[in-house]
Order: sequence, then structure tokens, then C-alpha cells
Amino acid sequence: MANFFIERQKRTTKYSSEDLGNGIKLDMVLIPEGDFIMGAAEDELDSTDAERPQHKVTVSTFFMGRYPVTQEQWRAVAALPQVNRELKADPSRFKGDKRPVEQVSWYEAIEFCQRLSQHTELKYTLPSEAEWEYACRAGTTTPFHFGATITTDLANYRGTDYEEFKWSGSYGEGPKGKYREETTPVGTFPPNNFGLWDMHGNVWEWCEDLWHDNYQDAPTNGSSWTTNSNSSCYVLRGGSWDSRPNSCRSAARYLNYRVLALNYIGFRVVCRVPRTL
Repeated sequence: MANFFIERQKRTTKYSSEDLGNGIKLDMVLIPEGDFIMGAAEDELDSTDAERPQHKVTVSTFFMGRYPVTQEQWRAVAALPQVNRELKADPSRFKGDKRPVEQVSWYEAIEFCQRLSQHTELKYTLPSEAEWEYACRAGTTTPFHFGATITTDLANYRGTDYEEFKWSGSYGEGPKGKYREETTPVGTFPPNNFGLWDMHGNVWEWCEDLWHDNYQDAPTNGSSWTTNSNSSCYVLRGGSWDSRPNSCRSAARYLNYRVLALNYIGFRVVCRVPRTL
């Protein structure tokens, strides 16, 4: 088996916590301001033109969910007063309080943010695509936040070959692994340097941005890109339990119609308002 390198570092992480009632908390991680190069280099294995041109982005400080929104957090917020649309209390296929909620559309994720904002009097939203990638990378430039490759000991994705589509269960010099065929509880695998879990695999995560075919003329200030698009789809990031490993890269991006709710799509929230730790 070829040798490969997985990077592990320890960093100090600052958390804040929202009380959703009944002992249910929503942990938020302080993501410091900074610059990064967004997108994939031409020579990054399995990268696409949708991830280019690479460009420098300046991101302001914000808070991001420590984990994807869980099913118990979803139920707590779904019980709050409606803003624009109804929310099912239990939409997920793979049941478990600590598993990520899935089978939620972009519209439903937005409603979650609106109810949470109304409840807390803070502004919660979906992350911009730039915020998501900056938070995922956590200062790294490799395809994954832990190094040049990925293993199923570090993330939940399809780690076996898929002959029908000629998908490989390995990335680069990394090994093949497991295919769990379902979500896993959040926090099962190691976090990145910012203290965020499940940024690679488990569930794809909705972003605020409309889909654009590439980064030509993309914002450079970390804001959501919601103009000048010919698409009615929104951006997904991170890969899922059903994704091949290259779809879990920090730069990888995908799209879906905002009305579709699938069992491999969830989300996490951000808060851009200054708050006391």
C-alpha cells in the first residue's frame, strides 16, 4: 500500500452555545477573519473547472455551527412559531437525535434559520459558499483539511468502488474503505483546526449562494453570490455518506434545486452578528 500523509494539529477553539430548550444546545464556533485562496488548482486531482479560477477571498469573523444541524435541534426549532412555511418535525430517513437532519430543502433550511433568528434575536443564516470553504479549510491548502487524501476512518463517504459508474473508493494514494450506506452521528470523526466536525462527508450542506458554473467575477469579500446566475439551483458543499471521496474535497461543489429534499442533504448555520462568548 502506498504511503500517504494525514495532518493533525491542535488549536484553541472558542465556542458559544444557544439554548433551544429541553437541554438541547446549538454549539457555535468562532471562525476568525482572514484571507484564503478559494477553489482548486489546475493540478488538484479530480478537480473541475467549476472550482476555478482560484481567487483570493477576505472573510470577516463569524460563528458557524460546530456540527451539521442535528435531528433533535431541528425538532426544537421546528416547534417554534412559523415564519413563512411549515416544517416537518421528523423529515429524516436515517433516524437518530445526534445524526444530521436530512431530507430538507433549501427553503426549509432558510425557514429554520428564520425561526432560530426570531427566537434568539440574532441573525442566523446559511453560510456563503466562501465562508463554508474558508471554514472547511481552516488554514490548509490541501484537498482535505487533514491532508492530501481521505480515509473512512476520518469521514463518512462511499469508500468502496462503484463499478456501475466507475467510481473509485479511494482518492490519490489513499486506501479504499467502508461504505456505511447511512449517516453517522455528528462528531464521530476528528474536527478540523477551527473545531468544526463533519466538514467532509456525512451530508451535503446547503449554502446561501445561487449556482454559478465557475468563479469568474465571484465576490472576493466572503459574501453570498446571489446575482448574475442563469441557474435556479443552489450550492451544496462537503460531500455525503453516498459520495465518492473526490466529492468530499474542500474545493468540491455541487448543486441542487432549492425545492428538493434528499436523504444526503443537510445544512449548518452561521451567525454573523457579534456576540459575547
